[in-house]
Amino acid sequence: LGMAAAAALQRSVVSPAGRHTASLIFLHGSGDTGQGARTWIKQILNQDMTFQHIKVIYPTAPARPYTPMKGALSTVWFDRYKISNDCPEHIESIDSMCQGLTDLINDEIKNGIPKNRILVGGFSMGGGMAMHLAYRFHQDLAGVFALSSFLNKDSAVYQALKRNKSVLPELFQCHGTADELVLYAWGEETNKVLKSLGVSTSLCTIPNLNHELGRTEIEELKTWIIKKLPVEAAKTD
Repeated sequence: LGMAAAAALQRSVVSPAGRHTASLIFLHGSGDTGQGARTWIKQILNQDMTFQHIKVIYPTAPARPYTPMKGALSTVWFDRYKISNDCPEHIESIDSMCQGLTDLINDEIKNGIPKNRILVGGFSMGGGMAMHLAYRFHQDLAGVFALSSFLNKDSAVYQALKRNKSVLPELFQCHGTADELVLYAWGEETNKVLKSLGVSTSLCTIPNLNHELGRTEIEELKTWIIKKLPVEAAKTD
C-alpha cells in the first residue's frame, strides 16, 4: 500500500437531516478538494446537497506528482500519462487509491450502512475513479455516477467486466456537449462500452455545458440518487 492510501482520507461531510440509512461518496475533479467540490455544488444549488436519510461524504485526494502538470504536486485520485482516452491507464496509482477509498466504504459499513445503500461517483477524474472502484472492486454498491468523465479505450474496468457474471451497479452519466477538456465523445463511448458489457447505463446530455457542473445536472443527479437510495420505512421491531 502506498503512503498516500495508508493515511485516512480527509473528508467534508454533510449529515442527513433525519435518520442515517444510506451514504453517498462524491469524488472531486483533479486538483480540487472535497471541501471545494462541496462548495461548488452549494453555490449551484444555493445550499448544500442534503437529504433526509443520506450522508454525503466529500473526500480529498492526497497530493501526488501529476504527469500532465509536469510532475507538480496535485490533489488527484491517480496519475495519467496524458488527458486522453487513447493512452494506457496509470494502473498502479489507480489501484492504490482504490484501497484508500475501500477503507472509506468500510467505515460506512462499520456504521451500519449496508453496501447496497452506498453510492459512489464524482466529477471528471472523480467519476473515472468511481467507475474503477465500483466495477472492479465493489460490484455490490447501490450505483455509480460520473459527471463529465470517461474511461480510457482499453480500461481495466472493461477487462474486469468481460469476465463478469454478476448484476452490476447502475451508472448515471452526465456530460456537456461543449466540454473541451473531456470530450463529449469520450463520455459517450464510455457509456456505450459499459452498456455492451452489461451495465445498465443512462447518459444525460447537457447542451452547451463546458467542463463544469450545471444546475440541471445536479437536479437530475439528486432525483437519481433518491431513486437508488429511497427512504426506508421505519422498522417496527
